[in-house]
Amino acid sequence: MHGLLTVAVGIIIWFLPVPAGIKPHAWHLFAVFVATILGFILQPLPIGSVAFVSITFTALAGILKPAQALSGFSNTIIWLIVASFLFAKGFIKTGLGRRISYLIIRAIGDSTLKIGYALVLSDFLISPATPSNTARAGGIIFPIARSLAAAFDSEPGVSARRFGAYLMQTVYQGNTITSAMFMTSMAGNPLIALLAAKTLHINISWGLWAAAAIVPGVISMLVVPYFLFKFYPPEITKAPQAKELAAQELAKIGPVSLGEKIVGLVFVGALILWSTSDFTKLDATVVAMLGVSVMMLTKVLEWKDVLEEKGAWDTLIWMGSLMGLADYLGKLGFISWFAKGVSASMVGIPWFQAFVALLLIYMYAHYGFASLVAHITAMYAAFAAVAVAAGAPPFLVALALAFMSNLCMSLTHYAAGPAPIYFGAGYVEQGTWWKLGLAVSIINMVIWLGLGSIWWKVLGLW
Repeated sequence: MHGLLTVAVGIIIWFLPVPAGIKPHAWHLFAVFVATILGFILQPLPIGSVAFVSITFTALAGILKPAQALSGFSNTIIWLIVASFLFAKGFIKTGLGRRISYLIIRAIGDSTLKIGYALVLSDFLISPATPSNTARAGGIIFPIARSLAAAFDSEPGVSARRFGAYLMQTVYQGNTITSAMFMTSMAGNPLIALLAAKTLHINISWGLWAAAAIVPGVISMLVVPYFLFKFYPPEITKAPQAKELAAQELAKIGPVSLGEKIVGLVFVGALILWSTSDFTKLDATVVAMLGVSVMMLTKVLEWKDVLEEKGAWDTLIWMGSLMGLADYLGKLGFISWFAKGVSASMVGIPWFQAFVALLLIYMYAHYGFASLVAHITAMYAAFAAVAVAAGAPPFLVALALAFMSNLCMSLTHYAAGPAPIYFGAGYVEQGTWWKLGLAVSIINMVIWLGLGSIWWKVLGLW
């Protein structure tokens, strides 16, 4: 049924009269693009399959030449994502991510609030090297949070509010924040950088993204766990045994292995090179590939590990396909035509009011999405173009929409990959999740758009 609906929507758009001012090829590509995004949302097939079928049809129908349809796979952003997934593989394989989390808990985790901060901080520290926020939150942090809840006799149901419910919600909402803080902390962020370059003709480097996000991000990481502690309080507030549990787990893990040391050094080196790219002129993708190469040369990662990292290759297929479609949607003039048409209807409205309205629509439209990437692909370029056409500063638009593309995952229990994992644990009821998610979304918007825009002004970005 979902497959028929997806195809039907594409066919209907295809055969609608082509609007004035746009070429038939651009309109037909738009029909394929809309059907692809709908396929991402409804998923009659896996996302990679939907994308593969789409570019095949685009070439078969003569909308794009085969080389044009496949052009997205040559984009360096794609390979930055692949390399970052392999970085994450190193963290998980060696156990360095778990060790970092337990070290932080052992150092500061003597209360429920501090444990919440400790796990969010752990997520933050490893986020620059883990573009799969699902792998980070689900594969590294969730098992620790779940074991801590069990240690405090907090299980789904009657005892959920003792400890586990607060912890699950705090860790998830913390992942929402960390996903926004680095270009490499969520798989869709590099796509945003590409769309900003294609649509607004501005360059968002890894270092610029991190610099713009660090102040509002740190404030959000401080405010949100405390807000949840006050408005969704756990019954247990003191947790001295958490430090003991962390110490026991560290004893089981044993001394720091050579593999962990190598991954740690490679990670620090990559961060330094990413953040100094304006001076070194080293491309972020080359830095990431260098890091993976070092891990393979030192045999921290073996070639079979690379081949088995399905998330990297799945992302390569669907995002490469999507980038090719999105790129030519812009080259054929559709995006500029759309932006001019919408902005013409906003004549007389000051840019600030138009910008805020667009941001609110963009943020809360995510109630209709189960994927951050689908949301970004469907709406980012069009909303950015309209906001700039209305008079809003390009960098302000690009950054605000970029960060909202991640912060919107606070809203629902299906908003992003980590959501079903934490909701599925059974600690937080759906109604409560939605209420807390809405409250956290408002807090984050105030912090990131209020204080954040002031910080971006200080940085000279608008």
